[in-house]
Amino acid sequence: MSTPGSAAQIPLAPNGPGQVPLLELRALRAGYGAANVLHGIDLSVDPDEVVVVLGANGAGKTTLLRAIASLIPHIGDICVDGQVVARSRPDDMLRRGVGLVPQGRGTLSELSVRDNLRVGAVSRASGREVAADIERWYEVFPQLGKRRGQTAGTLSGGEQQMLAIARAMMARPRLLMCDEISMGLAPLIVTELFGVLRQLNKESGTALLLVEQNAELALDIASRVYLLEVGSIAASGDAATFRSNDAIRRAYLGYLLRGTDHGGDFSRSFVLRDYIRIHLCARGAGAGHRLS
Repeated sequence: MSTPGSAAQIPLAPNGPGQVPLLELRALRAGYGAANVLHGIDLSVDPDEVVVVLGANGAGKTTLLRAIASLIPHIGDICVDGQVVARSRPDDMLRRGVGLVPQGRGTLSELSVRDNLRVGAVSRASGREVAADIERWYEVFPQLGKRRGQTAGTLSGGEQQMLAIARAMMARPRLLMCDEISMGLAPLIVTELFGVLRQLNKESGTALLLVEQNAELALDIASRVYLLEVGSIAASGDAATFRSNDAIRRAYLGYLLRGTDHGGDFSRSFVLRDYIRIHLCARGAGAGHRLS
């Protein structure tokens, strides 16, 4: 198995002529306090692209998304549309078009489904467009439409994940980052959620950066893949080649393709803090509300 920093490179298809990545990371390092979790990550996501980050528990997948979302300090460059984002706040990243569905779902449990969706649109000005988008998400997830006045904390786990995706999309991000959306859900629900993400990408051109342990579904939807191991990129390449490469499968993907251990490397307390910092702090809303 490759050691950190010695990534196995599978040839990547080049970007289109003159194409600037929507998101690009250069030598990204991040962690918590004195503990460095990420060790010089180079990664890119093109417009309209689906990129998947695979890795075992503790590999640094959640830390990666939190660093991109400006929820934790980092060293190295995070670029959006070719521009280095310097000392950005979480709500600034949202306004730049980078949205996040955190691990653990992160719905405001004491607010209704409708109000959770409104919170997701806090950065938008047009009330008419917001109302239209809420109705659209009721059509995408009919279960939410039926429970629009119900408090989020009383929803099932699958319904809460639907709400978390719809809430993040209410900001109309150009890049949606999803952290382990399959965690703890029934296979039928997971298949439905991945189908919605696929449809989003194809119909609206929303780029996706998915962190997953469910390699089977993730590789099926991905155009490119990065394998994260102990905070470093161990291998990367296009999804088809990645999936068919016997050496990569044996070295890295065996445990991922056999099953999913959803212990996660994520502290549930992050969900509350991250949700509020991204969607509520800009307007001082959300005080006193609890996350489910």
